[in-house]
Amino acid sequence: MENKRKSITEIKSEFANADIHSVRHVMERYAEDDREGVKKLILSAEKKLTAHQKELDRMEHMFEYERQHADCQYICGIDEVGRGPLAGPVVAAAVILPENCDILYLNDSKQLSEKKREELYDEIIEKAVAYGIGMADEKLIDQINILNADYEAMRIAIRKLTVQPDLLLNDAVKIPEVEIPQVSIIKGDAKSASIAAASIIAKVTRDRLMVSYDEIYPGYGFAKNKGYGSKEHIEALKLLGPCEIHRRSFITHFWKE
Repeated sequence: MENKRKSITEIKSEFANADIHSVRHVMERYAEDDREGVKKLILSAEKKLTAHQKELDRMEHMFEYERQHADCQYICGIDEVGRGPLAGPVVAAAVILPENCDILYLNDSKQLSEKKREELYDEIIEKAVAYGIGMADEKLIDQINILNADYEAMRIAIRKLTVQPDLLLNDAVKIPEVEIPQVSIIKGDAKSASIAAASIIAKVTRDRLMVSYDEIYPGYGFAKNKGYGSKEHIEALKLLGPCEIHRRSFITHFWKE
């Protein structure tokens, strides 16, 4: 039998090079190969197919809110990151996904690894109908408080969209001074694909910014802590004092002007 003349290493390479749509054909090709190594490769592929189907089912559920408003042509997910840090801006994103979106693994950005967020960021940017990013810096946060700064970042993100949305799906908030109809969804970044996509765009954008700030303001560990109040960050703040991007209204327990 010709297939048996191939080494397990060669067959393993075939499985490795097969995408999720062609791997079943590879499984069928070697279904009668009785070598244990080949059987293990087929079993591993079967598990991957099962996991892929599970993810397809999960993503079908993630578009439930979007389907409820199928009469709207452009549905925009809104989310933000950075309400809690001691330094840096709050960042919001607005994302309109295509009607037949095929992006998998969209989820609350906090539930994803940094590597997966980066991968999804690129895919969302590539496939989105439109997206916008808004920021409110530490000075505005100190001036109008974090909640109002949060809203302003969201409004900026909406204004940057190149397509006017018919509906906003928001993560647990209703944005003031916005005339577009809104639906507030508690824990929406884990329930709506559009909000999850916005969560990922906002998170990656802010994380990259904080990494760049680490080079400008060394000593606080911004590349690692992203401005959040880690033990090391607080100790550095007490030792060095605040830098330009620290939120003065957030650090009163650690630093007195």
